[in-house]
Amino acid sequence: MNLIIVESPAKGRTIKKMLGSGYEVIASFGHIRDLPKDRLGVDVKNAFEPEYVVPAKARKVIKLIKNAIQKAQKVYLATDYDREGEAIAWHIVKATSLDEVKSQKSKVKRITFHEITKPAISAALKSPRDIDPDLVDSQQARRILDRLVGYKLSPFLWQKVAQGLSAGRVQTVAVRLIVEREREIRNFIPKEYWQIEAILSKKGKNEPFKAFLIEKDNKKIEKLSIENQKQAQEILECLKGADYKVEDIKIEEKKRYPSPPFVTSTLQQEAGRRFGYSAKKTMKIAQDLYEDGLITYMRTDSVQVSPLALSQAKKVIEEEYGSEYSLPSPRFYKTKIRGAQEAHEAIRPTNLRLKAINKDTDQDKLYDLIWRKMLASQTKEAILDETNARIKAGKFVFEAIGAFLKFDGFLKIIGKGSIPDEKIIGQTLPELKEDESLDLKSLENTQHFTEPPPKFTEGTLIKELEKRGIGRPSTYAPTISTIIERGYVEKVLGKLEPKEMGEIVNNLLVEHFPKITDYDFTAKMEDNLDEIALGRLEWRQVLSDFYGPFAKNLQEKMKDVSKKAVTEEETAEICPDCGKSLKIKLGRYGKFLACSGFPTCKFTKPYLSRESHPQVQEKCPKCGSNLSLKEGKFGTFLACSSYPKCKFTKNIEISAKVNCPNCGGKLLKKNTRKGKTFWGCGNFPKCKTAFWDEPQEKKCPKCKSLVTLNHKNKVLKCSQCDYQVTSR
Repeated sequence: MNLIIVESPAKGRTIKKMLGSGYEVIASFGHIRDLPKDRLGVDVKNAFEPEYVVPAKARKVIKLIKNAIQKAQKVYLATDYDREGEAIAWHIVKATSLDEVKSQKSKVKRITFHEITKPAISAALKSPRDIDPDLVDSQQARRILDRLVGYKLSPFLWQKVAQGLSAGRVQTVAVRLIVEREREIRNFIPKEYWQIEAILSKKGKNEPFKAFLIEKDNKKIEKLSIENQKQAQEILECLKGADYKVEDIKIEEKKRYPSPPFVTSTLQQEAGRRFGYSAKKTMKIAQDLYEDGLITYMRTDSVQVSPLALSQAKKVIEEEYGSEYSLPSPRFYKTKIRGAQEAHEAIRPTNLRLKAINKDTDQDKLYDLIWRKMLASQTKEAILDETNARIKAGKFVFEAIGAFLKFDGFLKIIGKGSIPDEKIIGQTLPELKEDESLDLKSLENTQHFTEPPPKFTEGTLIKELEKRGIGRPSTYAPTISTIIERGYVEKVLGKLEPKEMGEIVNNLLVEHFPKITDYDFTAKMEDNLDEIALGRLEWRQVLSDFYGPFAKNLQEKMKDVSKKAVTEEETAEICPDCGKSLKIKLGRYGKFLACSGFPTCKFTKPYLSRESHPQVQEKCPKCGSNLSLKEGKFGTFLACSSYPKCKFTKNIEISAKVNCPNCGGKLLKKNTRKGKTFWGCGNFPKCKTAFWDEPQEKKCPKCKSLVTLNHKNKVLKCSQCDYQVTSR
């Protein structure tokens, strides 16, 4: 009897079915050794020697594995095909003392396969190898590096900010990206511009098409050239009575090529865009598909595909869609990912003839996405005729662009507009000729404003991390999950937004630990880990080069940084209990107001940020003091900070992002007499529209009514029907 050791029972069951009675398959249930949770577990004075412990839940598993090893003729370590899997195999050997007994040591081998199919496993069993110490060292270095940053930097945050906080190497950089994007959005000043559009048609025909103004007096009109309505109106006046004539026609054949099969990051991005899946959920579904033998290994940055799969793809394309869609020879791709190792294949079905799996809905949707993407990558390109017409109108020139799809190619499989960079955007123009006169149906000027950069989604954050060379396929999903779970970032309507604590911690770390939060430094560290895996760098030296300067800086900052400077801010407000001034303090869940006489006086109250109300920047008109935001029975209001000497107050309106669906008026935040918040129409009592939770721009997919958001539990609900979904 031969023994195969894997990480998960599901993977084990799949392999057992394929190999039959001559093999016993046991699961280790992941790592069976790790660094201790209650202490650093790394001897920084002794070449960073790690202290590995066996968790209580793994002790029973180790006993079962030891017993199975005694009965086995050969032992195959078949953990995952990456550094993590290599390290798990190494830990199994160490925990079961397989390397200490010569008779046992000789019968232990490592096997790897990128797909769980009978041919792949049989091939792996025919060519076993030893555990790769360089891959193990690379994983050890990453684990120890993250432990050093987390366990050394977290106490700094406890002392200088608040108890319970934690820091991480890659997570800190991810939070910085989100915080800096949020600042860009806040500081963005929209710029107004106008666009002139002509709706034209052929003489006597009712086939309208759009053309946009692009030139005046032989000078190009840039996007922001028409700055206001007055300038736009002047152009419309000049165009009155103008004749519209086709000046030039260009018809050009253009080809659109499919993108490569999925890698980990692109699968996470597309599953998020198409289905709203988080990166964590996508990887869980993909893991299940892999362990059931349906797809190849799902943690990869390679776009390469095996010759056997390419041959099968050609046959399936011809059978499903016809020979006119198949390529004469395979199409090969090159990765554009910085630091890509390309150790595995791209993510693809193990059997392309299996079009649907008819299992769990989520699994079926993700499998279908992977299947179509793989086939499309080996299908002929789409061919379009793109028409560009220049239309003269006096001293002005308009441009009309149209596209006609001559051959759909890969779009037959993937679907038009399925993937953002493969959309066919445009209109179909009628057949036009040079010097042909056209009828003007209407002339419109539309107001636009430049927009700030979009908030990050999980997909776009992964794309940004990948572009900068930060993290690797196995780290994206846990990184995002961690920063959300730690309360540094929240997910609102699918967008990642920094929480107050996230911004405070980020600001502190960027100022005092610039290397830890530096994008290039973090990317370089990833490169070093890759070099360790290739045997070109010594892992202990890499840790030493990092830890020396880091520990020195940390020691200095522990002394120099004052907690009060980080977490406290003076205000002009007076404590109602003892008459001393109130301070803005920072707690585990954000800012609050507390008496400066603490602990003698323990008065506290919620803090309302002025930054959340940019319209509140004026001074008290009676005494010149600052105004403070207050919460009263009937909502938020402004009050003089010199109260009770000055009793000036002023109502303040907080409006929703959308207007009243019934009358178009403002929806304002209000309070009931019992202090409960709701959103009511500003035209009350003429309009009595009201919502308990904040109305959103998103429409209900069932009845198209307004959707509301409960900020406390992050639930989106339709205001009319039973539709609801958790936004996190």
